[in-house]
Amino acid sequence: MTALMDATVEQVATLGALTDSVVEIERTISSLQAARDGMLALGSRVALDVAQQAGNPDYGDMALRTVAAEMGAALRLSDRTVQRRMTEASFLVEQFPLVWQAQGAGRISAGHARVIIDAGQHLDDAADRDAYSEQMIEFAEHESPNRVGRMARRVAERFQVRPIQDRHQDALDKRGVWARDDADGIAEFSLRGPAALVHGAFDRVTSMAKTVQGQADAGDERTLDQIRCDLALDLLLTGNPAGHDTSDGLLAGITAHVSVTVPVTTLIGVGAIPAELNGRIPIDPATARRLAGAASGWDRILTHPITGGLLAVDRYRPSAHLKRLLRARDQRCRFPTCGLPATECDLDHNQDAALGGATSEENLGDLCRRHHVLKHNSPWHVEQLEGGVFAWTSPTGKVYLDRPPPPNTVTFTEDDTPPPF
Repeated sequence: MTALMDATVEQVATLGALTDSVVEIERTISSLQAARDGMLALGSRVALDVAQQAGNPDYGDMALRTVAAEMGAALRLSDRTVQRRMTEASFLVEQFPLVWQAQGAGRISAGHARVIIDAGQHLDDAADRDAYSEQMIEFAEHESPNRVGRMARRVAERFQVRPIQDRHQDALDKRGVWARDDADGIAEFSLRGPAALVHGAFDRVTSMAKTVQGQADAGDERTLDQIRCDLALDLLLTGNPAGHDTSDGLLAGITAHVSVTVPVTTLIGVGAIPAELNGRIPIDPATARRLAGAASGWDRILTHPITGGLLAVDRYRPSAHLKRLLRARDQRCRFPTCGLPATECDLDHNQDAALGGATSEENLGDLCRRHHVLKHNSPWHVEQLEGGVFAWTSPTGKVYLDRPPPPNTVTFTEDDTPPPF
């Protein structure tokens, strides 16, 4: 059955009107949340002003508690919760006023504002924060928070004065593991550590889980997440996946795979742009160089020296060239708002191969399984435009453009101003 194909004109029109209404309601909610943050920040400022006038030795802590208790009692909320919200609101309003204003104007949502602030919270210079905010607000007006967060981390690095290797070394001091009890005899196990190792561990246990799932008996109804959890506990408790492995040690032989993108200037030690792990998170150059030195092969991504646009992908010994090029171009699922990495996606013909669609760069793209199925079983339609831009048409006739994310590369300008994405 193909979803919505039998919908009447009136039903499609109703869906379009509902979608427009939801968009307007979300904009109103975001504006009201920004207004609330403004009031909370003002309450914090009043408390600090009173404390400063009185010369209180606690730097305003008791005054903040008092104001939080006043608001908390009126809101029927814990004063601790209110004080935390006041602190967060003050940080947004005072440190990132452009982001706060954009949210108040309905240009971005609270989710967008949060990921922008999270990525840029370590920028110390006000001018840098404003320049960073302007770039990210423009980007956020057309993308989902998960995509904005990924780009924000990249852009924030361009304004960082302190090199990532120094910050990474400090962050390593905060590595650790912890457990949190939940209901019904369940607990959560969390780990914080170097990104390359954490993503590698997750990739390895995922590969093991998929292998187990592919070989499972008909009676094994566990989901991929459930198998992944069972395997991870098995590995931690025994050192090897003894409870799941085959007699020939198939799972123990599975290794981790991560994708690292690093400008050649950084690789040779003369660039300042950090490497990126799986297109998501910056990593320090030293880790990237170690991974590069141990890799059996690398894709070389050629980019335009001015625009940063993708020109080609090759290897000295090419293998599955087109597949590598598309993954380097797309980096993640090409459905609007989706951020699943291309390594976990299917390669899909925009125009069905059975209907004459060519197996070429201009007719292929990475889609996660969810959106791959949606494309083939609903009135959603996609057309690939020049430059790898995907034009998606929804069942109500709205068109959404999805542009390939810019690669993590070096571009050259006439001044030292960090280039826009």
